[in-house]
This record gives sequence, C-alpha cells and structure tokens, in this order.
Amino acid sequence: MGSSIVVNSENFATEVLEKSNEQIVIVDFFAQWCGPCQLLKPILEKLVQEYDFVLAKVDIDENPDLAQTYEVQGVPDVRIVADGIVNEGFVGALAEPELRQLLAQLNITSTLDIAMQKVYDAAASNQLSTAEILLNTLLEQHSNNRGVILEATNFYIETNQLERAQTLLAVIEHEQDYASQIKLLKALIFFKQILTEPETADDRDRLFQTAANQVLTDNHQAAFDTLLELLSRDRAYRNDSARKAMLMIFDLLGDDHLLTKEYRKKLMLALY
Repeated sequence: MGSSIVVNSENFATEVLEKSNEQIVIVDFFAQWCGPCQLLKPILEKLVQEYDFVLAKVDIDENPDLAQTYEVQGVPDVRIVADGIVNEGFVGALAEPELRQLLAQLNITSTLDIAMQKVYDAAASNQLSTAEILLNTLLEQHSNNRGVILEATNFYIETNQLERAQTLLAVIEHEQDYASQIKLLKALIFFKQILTEPETADDRDRLFQTAANQVLTDNHQAAFDTLLELLSRDRAYRNDSARKAMLMIFDLLGDDHLLTKEYRKKLMLALY
C-alpha cells in the first residue's frame, strides 16, 4: 500500500525528489477545471491503495512555477520520479488496465498481487478451502476490482461453483475492457453446465454433452465435428444450441486460428 500527498512549490523537493530515493513517486500535474484530470484522479487514488508508490498531486494553477519548471503543456501530465530524477510518464487520462500495465513495467509491488499469489499457491497445493477463504477476503476488500472478479470467477468455474461464477461475471459482463476474458469465462460456464445435466436416452443430448467435454479437454476439432453431426440431425436442437456452441468455440480460439477458419466454412455449408 502506498501513500498520497498534495504537493506544492515548498515541499516538492522533499516530498517528491528526496522521497523518490526511497520509493517511486508518481506526480499527477492536474487542474480543477480539467475533465480528464477528474477521470484519472479516482483511478490513481484507487491504485495507490493497492500498489507501493507515492502519489504526489500538483495543482498547476496553484503552483505555476512547478508547471513551468517541468514544462507541463497539458493536463493531466503524469511523471515518474525515481532516484531524484523526474522522468516522462504520460499525458491524458489512461484507463485502469493501462495504468496497471505501467505500474507492472515499473516493477512496483502490488499488495493485491501478493495476496492473489497466496490464492494460487493454495489452489496449486489442492488446499481449495483455504484458497476460497483467501479469495472471498479479497472480494470483500476489493469488491470493485475487475481483476479480482475475473480471477474469482475462474476459480469458481474450476471448482464447479457455476452459479456463483455467473453471479460474479454478471457484475462486469458489459465492460468492453474485459470483453475477451468475459467471453472465455462465459463459454467455460456454458460448457460446464452442459456436463452437469443428467444423462438421457436422447442421442442429441449425448452428442451435445460429448461436444462439451471435448471443448473442456481442449479437443476443439472433435468438438466441432460432434456439433456438426448434431446440426445435421436436428438444426433446431435446443433453440439452435449447436450453432451457438460452435460460435463460442470460435470466440475461444480467435478469428485467426486455423480451426476457426476451417469450421466457419463448414458451419456455413451445414446451415445453407
């Protein structure tokens, strides 16, 4: 966990330059009238509660000499200070994922990452109850953290707590910054739910469950073939579920995957 401070001309040398010899200081040059500054501010203040750095906030209207000294042309202007040297950062408002990437590049420690590693270690040691307790604590402490929500969703999928996974995923399912991860998790939930259904004498159900198992064991080509067979038997099965399942697998693999290209064509031929 870091700290946040309002900086002015009088304490800049002490609180920024000298402090940067002990800890990285991120300086946020801002103005009260600046819209992007107000967007960036809460994200930085959120991250300083998680990462080990000093957030120094400088109002350029109250400290024009600092703005002039550091040639601030537009705001927000964020600088990275280390070992007494003020380095370029970025100008404008960045989204939270981009800021997290920047902090990672600076090797700034995240208390959340450390706590999450304990979850991974417990799960890897098959101490699932311990992992779940740790994860629930993180969810309580970081209820709005998208990374925690995604990791928790994945954990609940892996441990077959599918309803809980769906509930968590619903919180962020419309957020474009995480669209690819959300698609992946939705697909995993979808195919796992199929495998929880009781066996029936209906060959179509058997094919659908076989395809789901093939997806979850990364046998995607076999899954495509099974779903195409199901399509040939009953195009309308479960409200077009075979086609929808194939589309989900395309999303899992990505548009450039050879199987996606091959089986998109086969799907089109099967449909038309």
